[in-house]
Amino acid sequence: MSTDINKITIVTGASRGLGRNTALSIARKGGDVIITYHSRSDEAQAVVAEITAMGRKALALQLDVGNSAGFAAFADKVRTALRDHSQRESFDHLVNNAGHGDYALIAETTEAQFDGLVNVHFKGVYFLTQALLPLLADGGRIVNLSTGLTRVSYPGYAAYAAVKAAVEMLSVYMAKELGSRGIAVNTVAPGAIETDFGGGAVRDNPEVNKIFADMTALGRAGLPDDIGPMIASLLSADNRWVNAQRIEVSGGQGI
Repeated sequence: MSTDINKITIVTGASRGLGRNTALSIARKGGDVIITYHSRSDEAQAVVAEITAMGRKALALQLDVGNSAGFAAFADKVRTALRDHSQRESFDHLVNNAGHGDYALIAETTEAQFDGLVNVHFKGVYFLTQALLPLLADGGRIVNLSTGLTRVSYPGYAAYAAVKAAVEMLSVYMAKELGSRGIAVNTVAPGAIETDFGGGAVRDNPEVNKIFADMTALGRAGLPDDIGPMIASLLSADNRWVNAQRIEVSGGQGI
């Protein structure tokens, strides 16, 4: 097992999908992980069990990334967890992964759908990062998740892609403002991945899966194992000079 991380990473929305895969990939590289979940405590505890079985430390904390009013209390929980479980005052990496898909054409998008996407994917990333900055170690790393849909359009994801585009620009400004602390900030933009995201459309609908497979140079839709290990690698010291970048991980989608 590689131990080139050996640090503490917070991964939001890690009870399933890409977040789960990312947390497990970090643990395989020797890192300890704090994961967050929205409602499925059982799934989160299963991830914790997998990580501890590898000999790494893991902890699951409940968090609604769409409710910024709860971020100060969450930061307090993180501070307590660090002291109690790791005898530390800080953590090293933040992966802003939590999110949801909401398919709707522009003409049919409701204000509630729009606000939900903004609150989770943009406002949540902005203010959760702000709340956790006092606990993030100098020399640390932030990875914000975006989407291949900021480069290649697909009808029905206008609002989702727009808030992800905002996150991409936010990452650049984070890198600029946090550079004096040695903190690198990057965006990872997955292509279409076979998870339960968006109701599991890419995973469970053969027609949708084929559409994206045909759009991709490597001839298939992505898998969680295509993304998690890449994020874990980006957090390692091998990539310490990668900063303020949008890194698409899509198998060559839409080229």
